[in-house]
Amino acid sequence: MSPVAARLFSVFAFSAALAIGGAAQEKPATSTTNDPRVGLKAGFRDAGHAAKGLELVATMPKPGGFFDPKAPAGTASAPRADRAAAAGGTSPAPATAGTAPTAATAGTAPTSATPPDPATPATPPAGTPPAAAAPGTAAAAGTNGAAPAAASPGGGLNFANSDMAFRRADMFLGSFNGFNTYDIETPKKPRLLASVVCPGGQGDMSVHGNLLFMSVEQTRGRVDCGTQGVTETASAERFRGVRIFDITDISKPKQIAAVQTCRGSHTHTLVTDPKDTANIYVYGSGTSQVRPGEELAGCSSKAPDEDPNTALFSIDVIKVPLAAPAKAAIVNRPRIFADEKTGAIAGLEKGGDRGPGTQAARVTNQCHDITVYPAVGLAAGACSGNGILLDISDPVHPVRLDAVSDKNFAYWHSATFNNGGTKVIFTDEWGGGTAPRCRATDQLTWGADAIFDIVDKKMQFRGYFKMPAAQTETENCVAHNGSLIPVPGRDIMVQAWYQGGLSMFDFTDSAHPVEIAYFDRGPIDEKNMVVGGYWSTYWYNGRIYASEISRGIDIFKLIPSEYLSQNEIDAASLVRMDEFNAQEQPKMTWPATAVVSRAYLDQLNRSRGISAERAAAVKSAIDKTEKDSASKPAVDQLDAVAKQVESDAASASGTDADRLKALAAAMKARAARLRR
Repeated sequence: MSPVAARLFSVFAFSAALAIGGAAQEKPATSTTNDPRVGLKAGFRDAGHAAKGLELVATMPKPGGFFDPKAPAGTASAPRADRAAAAGGTSPAPATAGTAPTAATAGTAPTSATPPDPATPATPPAGTPPAAAAPGTAAAAGTNGAAPAAASPGGGLNFANSDMAFRRADMFLGSFNGFNTYDIETPKKPRLLASVVCPGGQGDMSVHGNLLFMSVEQTRGRVDCGTQGVTETASAERFRGVRIFDITDISKPKQIAAVQTCRGSHTHTLVTDPKDTANIYVYGSGTSQVRPGEELAGCSSKAPDEDPNTALFSIDVIKVPLAAPAKAAIVNRPRIFADEKTGAIAGLEKGGDRGPGTQAARVTNQCHDITVYPAVGLAAGACSGNGILLDISDPVHPVRLDAVSDKNFAYWHSATFNNGGTKVIFTDEWGGGTAPRCRATDQLTWGADAIFDIVDKKMQFRGYFKMPAAQTETENCVAHNGSLIPVPGRDIMVQAWYQGGLSMFDFTDSAHPVEIAYFDRGPIDEKNMVVGGYWSTYWYNGRIYASEISRGIDIFKLIPSEYLSQNEIDAASLVRMDEFNAQEQPKMTWPATAVVSRAYLDQLNRSRGISAERAAAVKSAIDKTEKDSASKPAVDQLDAVAKQVESDAASASGTDADRLKALAAAMKARAARLRR
């Protein structure tokens, strides 16, 4: 969620009706009203829902202490006109034409580079610490699933669920009020293990072994995890940065380090280095105001021409010694936005009005999110006014390879690579996540995903994707967090759209992404804006887990449809991970099994990329070698047919050629395994 949204919650500027704009996405250019997701019944626990290609297998409400008992769903916002006035903003100009992204250009530093502070007031509402646990410690859930009592009543996002991380059968769900740990060994029956009250937002989580990392940005955050906040302008008791917990005893997480940063940590990213197994690194992305130097030495909010050591225009690189994580410390603040020619640290987007039919630009002096892909040595930074590509072969000193801008983007929010590392998706959080930006009048190139191919370490724009179903004025909706679905032979992503639900789309053809599954509920409130919906939706070991801002958690399984076969679902489920942090993408591989070959065959039959005769021969060969006890003649036949498929690939082109090659390779790998 954007920094402005996190502070204002009920404050956003009302957008006038938008005309159809040019797009790389197919018509219609605005959200459709002809969709089962349109017109769903409103409600908190009893909203109507629509689904395609997905089955909701479990839902679990927030535990006590993580919602306001007086307003369990959240606080309703002010009327629309009041919100616009409070935000001090204006409606964006009606869009007349969309334009494709362009390469970023260099320039001079802006005169003002400090964004508004997204934090809640320094003095929180009065309240008492939970009786079940002291602040910063865990209370194991009892048989009734009870958790600590509310830390303090509060509106806005103070109790919002945020991001997730996974380790083996455990799921860690962050919150602006702390975090909860769940046992997901049986996805149909998730079980609350522990709750930790530790306010400070956003509460984004990552995990590495027995270490759990948590982002803290709000000014109410305290070193001791206390709930009373901090009233002084500068105080040694305030905490803004990255917390580290020891989760050796998962029922009793223990804070062992708290790395203070100048702008706090809105999000963070774990970075592993195969050349340095003794340490793990953290990229800290702060989007809030710079704290005073009196509170943390070396912090300056001045423009670069006034102070070359400003805390703006950089990220934080934190080194965590795995043998002594309590010694974690910042080791670099790389100037990844610098002008390549002049060295000026404010070298990317300068912000401001970009003309009729475009989005106003944000100054690039921060990254909202950085996604790393260690297996290919790359990172993608969604950095306010730009999307950037980084070389992270030396994680302490990341080097910018490319930067792009897009006049349809209001705020570059997050990034996801495809498994091959040949594409990257950037999201635009237009409206900050608390505004309705998926209405029938909102064009499909604003608040959307932009898809780029990566060619020779440069990004080339290909197309847009936006969840297509029109949402109401009382549903906050815009592109947010998601992850890949590991279907071999295809690039598929599941993504959260706040109250727009979750959408799953295929971007194998970068220029023509296609939605293939979805789940959506009606608005929380029919007449008023109550911020909610999915913050994140991630695939993990055969299921999709969704963090719902106001309701709790949802767990889904895929079901076959015209877009996805059972073989493809089964092949995806073969990919197992011991840990998963969405911003630290793993390289996914598939074992040499019959179902993987069948998945490729289903794709080729769907696209008519294989002849009926060859498809029959492939099916027969796969069927005869499904069991590990397959006969030698059957294995020889599998090899022979694989060679024929390989020959077919030589005369094919595009995606069909790629899939034929992959099918042949999978069949050969299966044959080799059976011969051992």
